[in-house]
Amino acid sequence: MPLAKGFHHFLLCATLSFAAVLAGCSTATLTPPAPPVSDWVNNCTDWDKWDKAGPPYQIYGNTYYVGTCGISAILITGANGHILIDGATTAGAEVIATNIRTLGFSLRDVKLLLQSHEHFDHVAGLAKLQQLSGAKLLASAAAAPVLSSGVVDAADPQAGMHQPFPAARVDGLVREGQAVTLGQLSLMPVATPGHTPGALSWQWTSCEAQQCQVLVYADSLSPVSSDSYRFSQHLSYLKAYRAGLDKLAELECQILLTPHPSASDMRTRLQSSEGLTDANGCVLYSQAVKQRLQKRLTEETAQ
Repeated sequence: MPLAKGFHHFLLCATLSFAAVLAGCSTATLTPPAPPVSDWVNNCTDWDKWDKAGPPYQIYGNTYYVGTCGISAILITGANGHILIDGATTAGAEVIATNIRTLGFSLRDVKLLLQSHEHFDHVAGLAKLQQLSGAKLLASAAAAPVLSSGVVDAADPQAGMHQPFPAARVDGLVREGQAVTLGQLSLMPVATPGHTPGALSWQWTSCEAQQCQVLVYADSLSPVSSDSYRFSQHLSYLKAYRAGLDKLAELECQILLTPHPSASDMRTRLQSSEGLTDANGCVLYSQAVKQRLQKRLTEETAQ
């Protein structure tokens, strides 16, 4: 199960040599020099263009940011291969591929592709990245048909708003509570539907020296929809939406990442003395989305 808040992850990361084995944490052979964080901060702006190229940087340990200025993609590296979460747009896939190479990693060593939510700005590039890497794509049961067809599901609040995107080959399903593993790497999926039916958030541990952090890639979760959609008319979906937000708030989470960097104030946080580390990040993010959802429901009632 996902790590509950307050879990003492020292048990996973007591020492570098031990933690690297248990948690897929970085070692000297897995962390080549990366461009400084300041390069990304200076090159990118808040809510930047989705396809704008930005330099990669090391988030923590064996976890790297390899996305564009406006859309995140997260690479977690390991001795037995690497895992990539999200593929951006079709144009963004080329930026991701270049960034992975810039870090000194081979695309052929990317063995698994994962998704946050099944909209073109985050997954349209997966088909290209799968072609370049040969990686297996794993998806939630609700997202798998969308990734396989490139067509948004009719149950999606944004159904009808997006053009089809390149279809990818889905090689397996992700189930909540069952970790996705690759060698020593282990990522826990958390079902967080709301923005889309098949949305997933991810939790894992990365280490530097003798320090470990629990990272969470929390899905967008914003209550955005077509003009005709009403969240208040889909009570089962709304219940699952709220349950996902509650689960997110309960996760142990030292470093929060999101599919849109600015949704979690990435650029501002990178310039602070604490960097991306914030033990309250997931709680505050969940609370902010709950407020937006309640505002949306209030607006629907008034209509």
